[in-house]
Amino acid sequence: MSSNGGSDLLGPLFGDAEVSAHLSDRARLQAMLDTELALAEIEAELGIIPSQAVAAIAKTAHAEQFDIEAIAAEAAEAGNLAIPLVRHLTRAVEALDPDAARYVHWGATSQDIIDTGLVLQLQRAVPIILEHLDRAAAAATAHARRYVDTPIPGRTWLQQSTPITFGVKAAGWFDAALRQRSSLKEALEQTRVLQFGGASGTLASLGEHAPAAADRLALKLGLRSPSMSWHAYRDRLAHLACALGVVCGTLGKIGRDVSLLAQTEVGEAAEGRSGGSSAMPHKQNPVAASVAISASVRAPGLVATMLAAMPQEHERGLGGWQAEWPTLPELVRLTAGAARAIATLLEDLKIDVDRMRANLDMTGGLIASEAVALALAAHVGRSEAHGIVERAARRTRSGSSFADSLSADPEVARHLTRTEIERHLSPERYVAAARAVVERVIGRMPKNETT
Repeated sequence: MSSNGGSDLLGPLFGDAEVSAHLSDRARLQAMLDTELALAEIEAELGIIPSQAVAAIAKTAHAEQFDIEAIAAEAAEAGNLAIPLVRHLTRAVEALDPDAARYVHWGATSQDIIDTGLVLQLQRAVPIILEHLDRAAAAATAHARRYVDTPIPGRTWLQQSTPITFGVKAAGWFDAALRQRSSLKEALEQTRVLQFGGASGTLASLGEHAPAAADRLALKLGLRSPSMSWHAYRDRLAHLACALGVVCGTLGKIGRDVSLLAQTEVGEAAEGRSGGSSAMPHKQNPVAASVAISASVRAPGLVATMLAAMPQEHERGLGGWQAEWPTLPELVRLTAGAARAIATLLEDLKIDVDRMRANLDMTGGLIASEAVALALAAHVGRSEAHGIVERAARRTRSGSSFADSLSADPEVARHLTRTEIERHLSPERYVAAARAVVERVIGRMPKNETT
C-alpha cells in the first residue's frame, strides 16, 4: 500500500516528500497510537487506570509493529481505522501484560483517536507549507528590490496597458505570499485542539475525572483543550481547508504570471529549472508553474468537499466525517507541492531585462499614451485630451513612432513640444512612482526575515 492510499508515481511532481511523510499511512497510524499512549499516561496519573498498565502500552504503540494492510482490510468491515487499530493494539499489549490490555482506549471513542491523530498530523505537516511560503516571500522580495526601477509592460486583459516595473510585479507576489502565510498560520492554530468526548461528547465514562483528563491529555499532546468536544462541528477543519484553497489559488496566480512571462514571444522571465520535451529538443517548459497552476485547479473541489461535509448529524456525523478522511490530507499535500514549486521557481527565476525593454518599445511609445493624455488634459480637459491622443494612436502604424503621430497633430503641437512629448512617453519617467509602492510593500516583511 502506498503512503497516500493510491499511486505514488506523481507524488514527487505534485507533492512534497517531507509533508507526504507526515501524512503517510504509517504516520496516520502512529499519530493515533501517540494519542492512545498519551491517554493511558494521563489516566494513570489521575488514578483512572493502574500505572503499571502504561508500560505495556508504551512498548507496543509503534506503527512499525502493526500490519497496515491487515488494519486497512479490517477497516473496510469496521467502518473506520480506529476500531481495528485498537483491536491490534489490545492484542499486542495482552501478549506482554494481560491485565494491562483491559485499559487500552479507556473512556475514548473511535472519533477521539482519529480526529486527534489528524490534528497531530496537521501540526507536523502544515508548518512545512509555511516554510515554503517564507521562501517564496523572501525570493520575491529580493526580485522586488533588485528590479525596483526596471520598467516592463503592464498587462491588462492580456494586452499591454501602461508601464510598471518588475519590482512592482515581484512585490505583488511577496505581498500575496505574506498574506496567505498569515491566514494559513491562523487557521492551523485554530485546528490545534484536542478531540476527546467519549461516546456522545460528554466523557461520561470518566465521571468526575473527565475535565482534568481532557486538560491533561491536551497538554501532553501539545494541543489546546476545547470547551467541549467537536465531533459534529467541523468548522475548524473547514476553515483550514479554505485557507489551503486560497493559498493554492494565490500560488497558481504567481505560476500563471511566470508562465506568461516565459512565453517565447514575451521572454521576460524563465524558470531556472525548467523541463524539456520528449519530442522538441529546444523546449524549456515551465514545470514549477504548471505544478502550482494545476494545484489551483484541483484545490477548489477538495475545499468544496470539506464545506459540503460540515452539516453533520446530531452528536456524530454519518458520511460527512468520513468524506474528510482522504480529502483534507490530499489538500495539504497539494498545497505543499504548489508552495514548494513556487518557492523554488522564485529562487531560481531568470530575468531578461533586454527583453523587457524590447517589449516596452515594440508599440513605438503607445504604451505610455496615458501620460501624454494627462499632460494634454491640463490644457484641453480630460475627455477632449483622451479623444485627441486616441486618434493619434490609431494613426500610428506598426513600426512607426507614436511621438511622430502626436507631433503631427496641430492640437497636440499647440500645447506640447516634441521634447515634452518624448519626455512623457519615457517609461522611466512613468514608473518613477513605482519605487514608493515597492518600498511600502516590502516594509511589511517581518524584521527577522532576510533576503
